[in-house]
Amino acid sequence: MKNYTLLLTLFAVSCTAGLKISKSFNKQKQQIPGRIECEYYDTGGEGIAYHDADSINNGSGKLNPVNGNPLHEFRMKEGVDISYTKTGGIDNNPHNKVVRDSNQLYVGWTMPGEWINYAVRVTETAVYQLGVMYTANGDGIISFDLDGRPVAPQLKISSTYNSQDTVAWRQWHHWNKTDSLTSIKIRKGIHTLTLHIVDHGQMNFDYLEFTRK
Repeated sequence: MKNYTLLLTLFAVSCTAGLKISKSFNKQKQQIPGRIECEYYDTGGEGIAYHDADSINNGSGKLNPVNGNPLHEFRMKEGVDISYTKTGGIDNNPHNKVVRDSNQLYVGWTMPGEWINYAVRVTETAVYQLGVMYTANGDGIISFDLDGRPVAPQLKISSTYNSQDTVAWRQWHHWNKTDSLTSIKIRKGIHTLTLHIVDHGQMNFDYLEFTRK
């Protein structure tokens, strides 16, 4: 019996040793309660820290060309698409529903089926309200897992489209914030929070905000 138990233990160790787990960005776990900056997703690459529809960062290094500006080159060799808020009527346009600061990084070009992991440290067990700073070119749906288990399925992200904006490409690019998208009970400790893009896509996410209810 002892030898059988030892063999099972060794088998379990050998299986888990091959597992690849995403790790916190810059070895610093983001805190709950507080803001989860979407661009500070975990490290580990495609299929481990995130899944993206393609391997190209459509923001850093592409829309925002390499020029020595760190905002143009942030995580540009990774598949998650990242840009930043700009002046000149782009992100500070009069049709925003909230005031936007410039030079704020965000995740964009989202597509259904994509997901992103965030290593988080929860300082106290509580029910938390979830807020989101975002834009959306149509009504979309997202969901969240905690440690691989669904905790907030089928959350509607309302469109920020406004036909009164006379700049055609910008008609949906209006920043909005919802303070209470849903409520989630989270236990104190270290967790992996996963954001899933479920439907529609074409949403930009600056940050998630968890506040104790």
